Amino acid sequence: MLHDPNRVYVFDTTLRDGEQVPGCQLTTPEKIEIAKELEALGVDVIEAGFPISSPGDFQSVVELSKAVSEPIICALTRANKGDIDSAVAALQYAKRPRIHTGIGSSDMHIKHKFNSTREEILERAVEAVKYAKKSVEDIEFYAEDAGRADVRFLAQMVEAVIAAGATVVNIPDTNGYCLPDQYGSKIKFLKENVKNIDQAIISVHCHNDLGLATANSIAGLQNGARQIEGTINGIGERAGNTSIEEVVMILKTHEILGLHTNINTKNFYELSRMVSSQMRMPVQPNKAIVGSNAFAHSSGIHQDGFLKNRENYEIIRPEDVGFPDASIVLTARSGRHALKFHLERLGFSLSKEELSEVYHRFLTVADSKLDINDQDLLLMMGKQQLA
Repeated sequence: MLHDPNRVYVFDTTLRDGEQVPGCQLTTPEKIEIAKELEALGVDVIEAGFPISSPGDFQSVVELSKAVSEPIICALTRANKGDIDSAVAALQYAKRPRIHTGIGSSDMHIKHKFNSTREEILERAVEAVKYAKKSVEDIEFYAEDAGRADVRFLAQMVEAVIAAGATVVNIPDTNGYCLPDQYGSKIKFLKENVKNIDQAIISVHCHNDLGLATANSIAGLQNGARQIEGTINGIGERAGNTSIEEVVMILKTHEILGLHTNINTKNFYELSRMVSSQMRMPVQPNKAIVGSNAFAHSSGIHQDGFLKNRENYEIIRPEDVGFPDASIVLTARSGRHALKFHLERLGFSLSKEELSEVYHRFLTVADSKLDINDQDLLLMMGKQQLA
């Protein structure tokens, strides 16, 4: 089924799972604006909403289907006919529609969420896929809480839904419970023990409750999954989802994995800022890839090494993710090399002795200020403006 066995499909759920964060609801026009940027980024699938959940969500799926043409537009449902009918209606204008239906797969969910049995749940799963398949060709099935599911029962479920017509099977670590080797071996078990697994793509959907969402997603890909589900900035329920920008840049940086995506990575920074501002969710400064400090160097030893050769302390170039540029931040921990770099940028050329004398003055200023800007340097050099 896969034309390129090393191609990883990117499924973005910023507008569905990401939007479930309290206080982050978007209007339909805001969703359309983000969806168009996701299309420009090159994502393969946009999960546009959960149509049955509210009239607003239904309308968003309708309007997003009209607004973008390249990515698959996906609508979420539970494993029941009412949900699926609503999704089919909402996807009527989608050029490439997908229904994402599913049910719990762990004994915890089967007993305590559905008050049911494995046999009944299996029946409901197959029925939902068959019913959805009557209206839409592309069906993704999610085995909720697969991270805690018995692996043999999970394999049985996956085999049954693929036989019923599922084109993608999503193995979510819904509660962010798994360790990377556990999650990876779960995917490997499915690859090796589900006889019709070659007829579907395995997808990974990981949550970040223990800070392992990205690591688990990579472990899944290393073991045969070929679709990754996540959000921009890693937003999502509780501690969030897998951060798309992290997974994509890991694959780009570690070419040894032999996996690639169709993502235009230079669009990450701007899109990250747009999502942050529209959802009113600040990005933590030390966030990997898109945080404001992701390419800032403030320790003297690091600055010296970076100025000699940026690869000493940078494994990703800022421009690869659309970041304005690496910054050498001047603080009390900065060394002479960094100070000289900034003074030369402002037009001051100093001998070694002059630099030494200025550096002592700089340390005095730096001790009383958290970070030093150009104006501080000009005042320190006795100038109000550039020399």
